Order: sequence, then structure tokens, then C-alpha cells
Amino acid sequence: MILTVTPNSALDVTYTVDALRPDSVHRVRQVRARAGGKGVNVARVLRALGEDVHAVATAGGATGDAFRAELAEAGIPADLVPIGGETRRTTTVLSTVEETVTLFNEPGPEVTAAEWTSFVDTVRRHVPDVLVCSGSLPPGAAGHAGLLGAGVPTILDTSGAALLAGLAGRPSVVKPNLAELREVTGRADPVEAATELRRGGAETVVVSLGPDGLLAVTEDGAWQARPSKTLTGNATGAGDAAVAGLALGLARGEPWPETLRRAVALSGAAVLGPLAGDLDLAHYRRELGAVVVRAH
Repeated sequence: MILTVTPNSALDVTYTVDALRPDSVHRVRQVRARAGGKGVNVARVLRALGEDVHAVATAGGATGDAFRAELAEAGIPADLVPIGGETRRTTTVLSTVEETVTLFNEPGPEVTAAEWTSFVDTVRRHVPDVLVCSGSLPPGAAGHAGLLGAGVPTILDTSGAALLAGLAGRPSVVKPNLAELREVTGRADPVEAATELRRGGAETVVVSLGPDGLLAVTEDGAWQARPSKTLTGNATGAGDAAVAGLALGLARGEPWPETLRRAVALSGAAVLGPLAGDLDLAHYRRELGAVVVRAH
């Protein structure tokens, strides 16, 4: 079983408009809402692939009730830790004419020390094959490091100060994108920057390079996996789909080239899905044999 952990869960609301213009009134063509947060998106991808997955997240207030109901409707097994604050919303605006994606991410409610302790205890009650800790921290949370010491392979997907502090938990994999990697290291070269994070406590660093795929820097070497073609669509869940692929590789003990190939194929399939956590499974199956992996 793969356990996904979402400390700062959200109800994802997606608006579809013809075009997004500042200082204008917009007619929304479609509104969709679903339980979200990066770890929940990872769980959706794994569920779509028929994998055994369980989610741990927070839920509070009326928005938390909507989050809980939608997650149950999606059939994703979960432990939802109650909090006093209102679960945040994230808003995505998809422009069909301009083919742009605009995100508005709320910070999330503050959690109390008791709520955070309950959250950590809930995570530690599980003994998964892989633990995935994804996304930002809500105000008041003590940090990701306390969630990672589970004695199993772990993946940390966060950014900024939370990423640096999380290295104390010695994650098996950290997965920043290129901008996040440069922000926390101050280094332009991705291999040098990833090597610095490995010295800080990460066993392996996998860097999202956008349309150029993924770069993995490990103790055994470095590899880059590139998609067969550039795709357009909704990229908001692409990184989470890649994390799902990495988690599967860790759970199965696969070599890094094979793991990266699946992660890139899933990432592309997510770009073609309508919402974060959705997949174009036909593209995923085709792309598995088309992703190019080379030693870096």
C-alpha cells in the first residue's frame, strides 16, 4: 500500500472561461469542484491505475465536509483528521482560447499543536510500502520531517523553507521543479543543485524540468527522461502524477530508468486530463514505450 499525506488539503475549484482578461467580467462556462491538495492528487492517479493507496489529510468546516464527501464519492480510502479551521480552496482558471492555466492558492487554516499531533499520529498508525508527503504546510504545522521517519521509503514533494527543513527527515526522494531547486540552493546547474540537496539529507533528487521531462540524481548516477512530444493542456496535476510514478517505482524496487519512464508517461497523461488527478490512460500506455531515458 502507498500512503499519501496531505497536510494542507484543499477543495479544488476549476473555472473554465473563454479568455482571461484583467479588469473584466467573465462568463464561466463550467465549474468543477473536487477534493484536492497534492497528496490527494497523487492518490487519485494511483487509484486510476488500480493500485492500493490510502490518503491522510485534514478537513475542517463546511468546505471540509464537501472535501470529505467528494473523496468518498471518488472511492479513495482516507483518514481525515478534523481541524477547527475551514479547509482552504484552490481556484484554477482554464482559458480555452489562450490555452492558459491560472492558479490561486489560499494559504490554508492555522492548525493547533494538538491537531498537528493528531495528524502525525494518524500517519504513523500506517505501515505502507511507500509514504508520499506532498504539498505545503498549513500555518502552525511543525514540519514534514516528523512525518517522514516511518522506516519505509519516503517521497517529499514541497518547496522553499519547508523543503530544506524536511531534509532532516532524510527522505528517499525529494521532487522539486527546476525553479524550486534553484530557489533553495542558489545554484543554476540542476545537477550541482541536486547534489547539494543530497548532501543535505535527500537520498535521491528528482527534478521536474517541465516539457524536458525529469532529471534524477542518485548515488548510482544521474538520468534524464524526456517525453516523446510536447503536450498542451492542464498541467496543474502533472507533477503529482510524476510523484505517483516515482512511488510505484519505489514500491516495486524498479531501477531508476524504468521508474523515470513511467513517471514521465504519467505526467504527460495528466496534462491531457481535464482536472488535476485525472489521466489520459491511452496516452500513458502509448508513452511508456516512447519516453527516452539517457544517462546524464
